[in-house]
Parts: sequence; structure tokens; C-alpha cells
Amino acid sequence: MYLCITYFDRIGSFADVVNILLKGIRVDLVLIGYLYTVPLLVGIWISNGKFSRFFSRILMAWLVLALVLVVYMEVVTPEFILEYDTRPNRLFIDYLIYPQEVFSMLWQGYKLAILCAACGIALASFLAKKLLSGGVLSSNAGATGTKVGFTILMILVCALVTRSSLQHRPFNPSMVYFSNDNLVNSFVLNSGYSVLYAAYNTSSEAQASDLYGRMRDDAVIASVRDGADQSGVPFESDEIPTLRTHQASYQGKAKNIVILLQESLGARYVGSLGGENLTPNLDALMEKGWRFTNAYATGTRSVRGIEAVFTGFSPGPSRSVVKLDKSQSDFFTLASFLEKHDYSTQFIYGGESHFDNMKSFFLGNGVEDIQDLTKFTNPKFVGSWGASDQDLYEEAHKQFLALNKRSQPFFSLVFSTSNHSPWEFPDSCPASFTGDRASRENAVRYADCALGEFIRKAEKSDYWKDTVFLIIADHDSRVTGSNLVPIDRFRIPALILGGGIEAKTDNRLVSQIDFPTTILSLAGVSGKHPLIGFDLTKEVAANKQRAMLQYGENFSWLGVDHAVILRPQLPPKVYTHDGSHLLSELDAGGYSEEIVHARGNALWSNLAYAKGLYRLPD
Repeated sequence: MYLCITYFDRIGSFADVVNILLKGIRVDLVLIGYLYTVPLLVGIWISNGKFSRFFSRILMAWLVLALVLVVYMEVVTPEFILEYDTRPNRLFIDYLIYPQEVFSMLWQGYKLAILCAACGIALASFLAKKLLSGGVLSSNAGATGTKVGFTILMILVCALVTRSSLQHRPFNPSMVYFSNDNLVNSFVLNSGYSVLYAAYNTSSEAQASDLYGRMRDDAVIASVRDGADQSGVPFESDEIPTLRTHQASYQGKAKNIVILLQESLGARYVGSLGGENLTPNLDALMEKGWRFTNAYATGTRSVRGIEAVFTGFSPGPSRSVVKLDKSQSDFFTLASFLEKHDYSTQFIYGGESHFDNMKSFFLGNGVEDIQDLTKFTNPKFVGSWGASDQDLYEEAHKQFLALNKRSQPFFSLVFSTSNHSPWEFPDSCPASFTGDRASRENAVRYADCALGEFIRKAEKSDYWKDTVFLIIADHDSRVTGSNLVPIDRFRIPALILGGGIEAKTDNRLVSQIDFPTTILSLAGVSGKHPLIGFDLTKEVAANKQRAMLQYGENFSWLGVDHAVILRPQLPPKVYTHDGSHLLSELDAGGYSEEIVHARGNALWSNLAYAKGLYRLPD
């Protein structure tokens, strides 16, 4: 009820509030069935004696812990929604495996929420023990026949409650979803169920393609090849279906490649892209290089952004390949490709590179050297997520000066951290901070200031003229919105700078996955690879321009004037859009080919990962 009141403007009507509450009772019963069926059935058969008292204590602990966890999840839900615009889900699980970084962030920025959670847990523990101490666990005498009958009855009742359906399939969230707003749909669930369901899906990710309907492998591959075809260059392999020979536009000496991946920098913060005027340095740089006005991220997390710009891999409902087991080696990345072209390869990060499994993924896929916080020399400022962006860029500048003295070109992925909750940064950058210093807006201002300082220093260096720089965001911050896919929260800045890069504005619809192919072309690196992104140095027909957006379990194939939305176990939808929002819903029956095409590309990531189809040839 609290969430319905707080977000009533998103819900829209009292009828929908009633709908949420009634369906919410159904979900609550499902969770109760999952948590309490086993202890209730066991409790029926516990008899008096020492042995029974031992098991009674175990069951008591189970029941109390279950109630405590349910209460805890609801207490932390409001803060989670503020950050991610949905109930706790898979993201909650992902962050649990990095307690040092997460608890440091929580303590710095969410002390009130921690206090409320602690009080809620203490109260729940006390009440649970009081309520349960005189219940079923202490009153279990009875004839065996009575127990058998009661057990059968309880099995039937618990099975009905847990399945919550007489249909072929048991309950799943799509059965109670009714809104085009993902946040509103999540209100129907409770956070305990949401996290348990996410954990179940995570454990069976190989079958994630079932969300959108099945297609034959050859049909999936045909869709991907058709979508990636730019100039008729033939695909060359059945074992690596997207392998082809890419001819670079630049034919001179191979250039260095540097990707400056910006944390949580959505287009809405960039003045030159129509957003808030928080990035004067980036806005000035936009006038000096090749700027893209309609670039879109593939997802909502950093590992998804890394996946897109470092591997060129398309998004899907599973986790990013950065975190999946089968992609920890022999998976295509820019580093693995450039390594074969005599590049030195490097990753520079202000935090600790083990976070989000980055270190394992990078070292297993072509990165020779990792410079993270543990290797930085006397950083001047270290916050919850690591060294400040100024420290990061200072280290990067030192590395580039040293690498440039070698006889081989270098590749470096530099990943910033300062623009992240709880927004900790030093006073050493002369940005115009306003209001509460520890705010997202001021963190953006600081990150922009640090970026501007670095580029000015790089422009004066010996390595500038021989380097292609890509400045691009990993994702927007707090991707929220009432649409099935909030398109405006996927729009990001993208800019290419460096020696020989002409200043121009590019208004084409482009995706993060287009940039790996493009920077290889600008750097003069030709060869065979499985990238499906377009080479933006060349023409891309309007009907071929697209972006792929993964928003939770919703997938959008975004074209120039319409978007196909795939939803888990629900019919596809098609909308017109204006680049920021979904507008009018169209008759999906008139877009059957586009829907098949979108589904094929949505399933490609699962297929390619599971069967090892995205790699370099032996």
C-alpha cells in the first residue's frame, strides 16, 4: 500500500490500485507456500521427546528466518526502487557477491535505510518467535490416521497455493502483469518472491530464450546476418556464423585505440544533446570530433556496456557475458582481435578489477595488463568505488606515455567510477557545484571536469596524433520510465576524437555495438572477426539502422520510426516512437517479418554463447 500511495501518479487510478492489491495477495500466498510448505508438513509428524525438540528448534529457526527475510526485503525496497525503478530483482543478487563495495556505498549514502532495515529485522524476529512458539510446532499430538489425513489435505492445499494455477504452467509473474509500466507491474509482486524468481531464472539461464518463443538455429542466424549486412560482404563460416572479412577505411599505419567508458552518463545530462547543462567540457569536445546524437546503450548496467563496446556482442535476457562461465575464455573481444595484430592490450580501472568478474573476463580474453586501484601510485582521493576520475586519468596518461614509446600500437579500455552513488569526489577539479555536494548532478560535473582535464593534457602529448579516442557511456543512471522500454533512458553520448578525426555531427540511429567495428576501421585494422555492428565510417541505409535495448526481461528492436517490444511469455508489441518515448501502438499483425527479425536477434546472444559461436577462428 505504501508503494501504491507513493507512486500513485505512475499507477493512474484507484481501480488499478485495487487490482495491484488483489493480485498482490495471490503472489503473497505463493511466497508463503514456497517458504512454509516443508516446515508445516514436517511439523505435523514431530512427536514429543528430545529428538522432536531438536527438530522443532530447526523448524522454528526456519520459520523465523523466513519471516525476517520477507520483512527485510520489503524494508529495503523503497531505496532500491529509487535507484533502479523496480523491486529488488536480479540486480540485488548480483550485488550480494561484492559485499565490500556495496556495504561501503550503503554506509556512505543510505544510513537511514540501514537503520530502518535493522529495526524491521529486530521487530520481525521478536514477533515471529512469539507467534510461532505456541503454534503448530508445540502442538502436534494426534492419532496416526489423523496425521495422515491432515498431511494429505495440507499437501493439496499447499500445492494449490504454491502453483496458484490449474493451468499447465504454474504461476509466473506474467500472469499478474497488467500495465505497460514495469514499475507498476513489480508492485504486484512482493520483493521476496521477486528475488527468489530472479535467482531461479539465473540458475537456468541457458533456457532464457524461452522467454520470447523458440526459433530454429538457422532462422536465428539468418535474422542476425540480415540485420548485420551493410555492404554485401559475405559471411564465411558455419562454425562462426557472423565471421567475415572487414576492410578498414583508414589504410595507414595502425593507430592506438583508447575507449574512455563513462559511468552512468545518460544523454539527459549532456547539454549538447538537449539535456541538462552539466557537461561543459564534453560539450566543447563535441565540437572538435565526430559526435553522435542518436546513440543508444544496450542495457542498464556497466557489464552490459562493457559487453557492447568491448566485445560488440548483442544483449539478451541473460546476464552479460562478462559474468557468464563459458565466455571467460575463447570469446571474441577487441583485445583478443588486436592482440593478434601485434597490439599491446590494457584495462585501466579506478576500483578493484575483480568487481563484476571483470578481471577474470579480461585476462581470459586478450587483455595483457590490468591497472586497477591496487596498482595505482599514491592516488590522491579514494572513495567507496575506488580512486577518483582524476587519479584514473593521471594513471592512464602515464601508461599511454610509456606505451607510446614502444614499437607497437596499444589498446586501452579506461573505465571511470566517480559518477556513482554515493557520489564521492575530491575538491581538486574546478567544476561549478550546486546544492548538496554529494548529488548525482555534482558527480556528473566532477566527472566531466576530470575528463576535460585529461583530454587537454592528451592533446598536447606525443600519443594524441596516433590515437583514436572513443568517449562513450556504459549506460544512463537510474533507467526508469512508464513505457515497456524507456527509450530516452538508453540514449547516451558518444564521441570519437584524435589525430585525423574530422569534426562532424552524425544523426544516424546507432548502437553501442556499432562502435567496435567503427574504431577498428578508423585505426586501420582489417581482418576476420564476428562483429555484427556497422562500420559507421561507411553508409548505413535508413531501413538498416537499429538499436537493441534490453530492459529487464523486455527486449526492444528499435528502428528509425518504430520499435518492436518482446516480452516474456507474452505477445510482442509494436509502437511508433520519437527517439525518447513509445507513442502509438501499431497492429502487430502488420509487422510479422519485423517481429521474427527482432526475435532472432534477441535469441542470438543465447545461441552464440551456449554453442561457442562468437569467437575468432583457430
